[in-house]
Amino acid sequence: MRLPSMSQPFLLAPIAECAPGPPGAQVRLAVLGARGVGKSAMIVRFLTKRFIGDYEPNTGEAAGGGARRGPPRSGLCLTALCSPGNLYSRLVHLEGDHVAVQIQDTPGCIQVQEDCVQVLDSLSRCVKWAEGFLLVYSITDYSSYQSVRPLYQHIRKVHPDARTPIIIVGNKADLLHARQVQAKEGLQLANELGSLFLEISTSDDSQGVCDVFQYLCKEVSKLQHASSTDRRRSSIIPRPKSPNMQDLKRRFKQALSSKVK
Repeated sequence: MRLPSMSQPFLLAPIAECAPGPPGAQVRLAVLGARGVGKSAMIVRFLTKRFIGDYEPNTGEAAGGGARRGPPRSGLCLTALCSPGNLYSRLVHLEGDHVAVQIQDTPGCIQVQEDCVQVLDSLSRCVKWAEGFLLVYSITDYSSYQSVRPLYQHIRKVHPDARTPIIIVGNKADLLHARQVQAKEGLQLANELGSLFLEISTSDDSQGVCDVFQYLCKEVSKLQHASSTDRRRSSIIPRPKSPNMQDLKRRFKQALSSKVK
């Protein structure tokens, strides 16, 4: 499935600090998924256009689909938000506006086990903080695919508004020989959850990774604009209804007639 393309190409430029921007000029995203699905590699690919095969910033995350190794490129702003993940910030030119995009890289410790709820609770702050979500699994790891549904359900508990954008991503699409999750399974799950879905290869398809983040940024910006409009409408004090002139005349005549009597 191809995501709708943006009307203009986006540009990336480093920002000096992670200071919050003006209201409506900031987009907060979170990338969630099991260990080893390539979350960190996806984020770095989007921000730097560079692919890193094995990457262990704080999360112990492995990208797969490649053998190159290296640290993230300098110029990215990292801030600890929920240990041990990283918060990446970048200034993005999105449809004519400069938007400060913040992407939370979450720990890769999601497993479908009895203690899954406990693990999810440790990420609640990140989920509450974010406005848009990528749920990532590896097509070579069926258990990572099984982690998507409880993650989605947890997000919906924290963000009951169905408009909150969530995209399901099957990563490592270049490793077809090791596929454990069929594309139709990912699409079926996305349809059941009411979410968008696509498969990408972080190592082979830089544009596919950019399309995902770009589309998610656009959806969050649209939601922010709609919420701002709703708040402005609710803050407007309704004008009192004009009194009925005929009723006023009738009451005036009654008052005059009673005085004459």
